[in-house]
Amino acid sequence: MEKELRNLRKAMHSSTHKGIHFTDKQKKKIRSSLHQQDIKMIKKPKLTIYFITTLAASLFVLLFYTDFLGTLTSNDGVNQGAKQTLESEWKVRNEYSKNGKVLFNVYPDPNLSAGKPFGYMFSFKEPFVAYKGKEIEIYAMNKETGERKSVFFSKKVTEPSPGYSSLGRFTTTLIVSKGGLWKYEVFFDKKFYGDVVLLVGEEPILPTNIPNFVKTSDFEMINWNRKAVELGNNIVGNENKSGVIGANMPSININQKWMWHLWGIDNLKQTELTAVGFHRVTGTVHQIITTGWTIDLGGGNNGADAHTPSSVNIPTAGEWAILLYVNGELFDILVYNINE
Repeated sequence: MEKELRNLRKAMHSSTHKGIHFTDKQKKKIRSSLHQQDIKMIKKPKLTIYFITTLAASLFVLLFYTDFLGTLTSNDGVNQGAKQTLESEWKVRNEYSKNGKVLFNVYPDPNLSAGKPFGYMFSFKEPFVAYKGKEIEIYAMNKETGERKSVFFSKKVTEPSPGYSSLGRFTTTLIVSKGGLWKYEVFFDKKFYGDVVLLVGEEPILPTNIPNFVKTSDFEMINWNRKAVELGNNIVGNENKSGVIGANMPSININQKWMWHLWGIDNLKQTELTAVGFHRVTGTVHQIITTGWTIDLGGGNNGADAHTPSSVNIPTAGEWAILLYVNGELFDILVYNINE
């Protein structure tokens, strides 16, 4: 600083600036001004470097966090399925949607149960170009055990479904090992495409004391979509076949009175009624008439050809199929939603 002032004085002593031209006060102002310029020159680079450093760090965090979320979302899509909320992740659904657009539906055999091969129809909604040439795979995951297995090995899509412009009717036969909730995950070229959640029934295990004419194959005849309806006279059942008074007012785990009604019965030859209860979710078979599997049939009543009362006990709420046998022959199947 002093060197700069000496040079300044020397210049002022030239022929054009000779003599005393700056007072002490003016000298102080010059020194102060030079000092402030030095401070500004020092601080400005520090501020610029700090700003650039902060900006770079912010961009790094933003890019890392975005990539992390993308990876998390992608992995969650494969592991969790349809990107539903956790509360509804295992809710039964046969449709997969993404961004408000349905990508596919699945229609399994109505008698779907574990341990045996059953048919499935997948109805894919996108144009065929979205699937053409790609390898399709299907995996199934069980909610209870966490077991995950391949149920449809890789197959290349080469042509649309017969009679369709795309894969509107992609049919296959699949088998799962046990009953319960299963998530079916669809992949194209190893990339997750979507999933559905289906309820698979257990293969029935028959009680040891059940009549020997009841076969496990009888339970494959259950159509869960054919629910019993109101027939009049407080009877709920299948029109012109069978129905019950009392089935629409059940109480779980207590004895109650049901009045059975059957149409198309010859009372002179068909005199015994056997009722077998099947609970859909647990896949279990139950004796629901409290006095035994079989009771005697009486004469006509309420327009039916035969009827009989009985005491019934329903052990748990849910969907029930009641298989009715007359003189040892499967006669009808009543499907009820029985609540508490």
